[in-house]
Amino acid sequence: MTSSEKLGTLRQKMATHTIDAFIVYSADPHMSEYLPAEWQERTWLSGFTGSAGFVVITKDKAGLWTDGRYFVQAPKELKGSGIDLFKDGMEGTPNYIDWINAEIPENGVVAVNAIATSHANWELLTEKLAANGNKLVDLPLLKDIWTDRKDPNAKKNPIFIQPVERAGKSVTDKLLDIRTKMEEQNASVHIISSLDDVAWTLNLRGSDVQSNPVFLGYIILTKNEAKLFVDLEKLDVDSRKQMEESCVKMLPYENFYQELKTFKNEKVLVSPTSNQSIFEALKENNTFIKAPVPGNLMKAIKNETELAGFRTVMQRDGVAMVKFLYWITHQAGKETMNEFSIGEKLRGFRAEGKNFVGESFGSIVGYKENGAIMHYSAPKEGSKEVTNIDTILVDSGGQYLEGTTDITRTFALGTPSAEFKTDCTLALKGMIQLSMVKFPKGTRGVQLDAFARLALWQESKDYNHGTGHGVGSFMNVHEGPQNIRKDMNFQELIPGMVLSNEPGFYYENHYGIRHENLIAVRELETTDFGTFYDFETLTICPFDHKVIATELLTPPEKDWLNNYHQWCKEKLVNDLEGEVKDWFLEQVKPL
Repeated sequence: MTSSEKLGTLRQKMATHTIDAFIVYSADPHMSEYLPAEWQERTWLSGFTGSAGFVVITKDKAGLWTDGRYFVQAPKELKGSGIDLFKDGMEGTPNYIDWINAEIPENGVVAVNAIATSHANWELLTEKLAANGNKLVDLPLLKDIWTDRKDPNAKKNPIFIQPVERAGKSVTDKLLDIRTKMEEQNASVHIISSLDDVAWTLNLRGSDVQSNPVFLGYIILTKNEAKLFVDLEKLDVDSRKQMEESCVKMLPYENFYQELKTFKNEKVLVSPTSNQSIFEALKENNTFIKAPVPGNLMKAIKNETELAGFRTVMQRDGVAMVKFLYWITHQAGKETMNEFSIGEKLRGFRAEGKNFVGESFGSIVGYKENGAIMHYSAPKEGSKEVTNIDTILVDSGGQYLEGTTDITRTFALGTPSAEFKTDCTLALKGMIQLSMVKFPKGTRGVQLDAFARLALWQESKDYNHGTGHGVGSFMNVHEGPQNIRKDMNFQELIPGMVLSNEPGFYYENHYGIRHENLIAVRELETTDFGTFYDFETLTICPFDHKVIATELLTPPEKDWLNNYHQWCKEKLVNDLEGEVKDWFLEQVKPL
């Protein structure tokens, strides 16, 4: 079925159940950003493949709300679907709940699939719909329409341990720390449903979600018991042993909701971002402590072992990137290549490195105007051919047993225009300024975001995405609660947190630019005015001199870039040889 045909079938189901509007969030029961194939409901219905966005369907209209990363991509993927694009966060774009209230009749009924809807969204919807006399119900209408969502022949991906030598802390100690937080909040039961928190807590990894080393599972933690609900057949010998030694009971994944119904008169600590079905199973007989999962912040603050792992894999990843950059700058125009094959080639260079597990996300390779599509995913068939003219943006990353990488480099395959070099340098100035910033304890990411944008702002330019996201340790490449962006986030930046630093600029139908390194928050000094932090740059890979308008750099910015390239030289030169090494030494020469 086409998206239009799927909408038609869905509307028939809506009419049968007297539903005036149906919302399809991009979510699974664990509220993941990247979804197992069987939970990609929004993509299946709309054809839109971005990592963020949701669809609202009424009797005669349908809309997709997504953020600035996808304003170029979404119209192309929605073409012919009957679904309109609503640019979330832009002036004039209605809030989706207000839009629903305006579109449906009085005393209307709105449906969602509760197991794929966060409690926070459920509460907000219920309140705002009720103000207009409308109500919300749980009705998974796609269940009967998308009938082949599960592959009966799908193999079971094994779950394996992340040994304490790499994790830096044992499962027993992590459970003790979490129980201490439970006690502080007077909680008798704690539910952990987000996949990265489950995996981190138990020092386990899997591959149920593409590019994310996680597995489907839930944890129920009480003062005396820890239970993991998981497909038991996926646990290997070592992971079973680790659970037994850590006093974690292993139970079937499908038993989770039944177990919830056994609790009575408990004080349950559960995140508002958990799915609504969890709350429905507990609400009659228990009270809730709605608060972030304590382990989420613990996970974000990397210990010294994890930070050492990041530094190790950055060197390995840097070698792969230099080999890749040499290859593409020398072979473009000589051998046939396209955006998709370039991503595959880069993966091959990374795979040569020790302990490489896979990509940390699907590589974003945008040639010429496709670079302006921020999260562009080149199709396997019909991908744009790449030659030795113009510019290209490559955003990629690797998963290694010791850590996770995420890097973007924008570089020239031909001679870049003066306009491109100017814009490229403005974005680079922002990345450098954020790299050099010094800030007091208690600072939040929103307070630093302007450092990365100021050079662009002074030219009345900007970019439509966050400047920095948290990054996991052999874990999800997007990790909270920390970030650096315009939106208010009250989470302070704390030593040990790892983030991206990735300002960019996007000129639709012309070119795209992004520069990205990973950085770690570290304590710098304590003065009479308090404790101050700065960032340790982790990523090791040179920037292309040909896209930099050197005259636009201030002396401190130029010094930072020259020092960075000297550091790259020291870190990587001994792992390179031959023509690649000679080329690399040219790339790291002072400007």
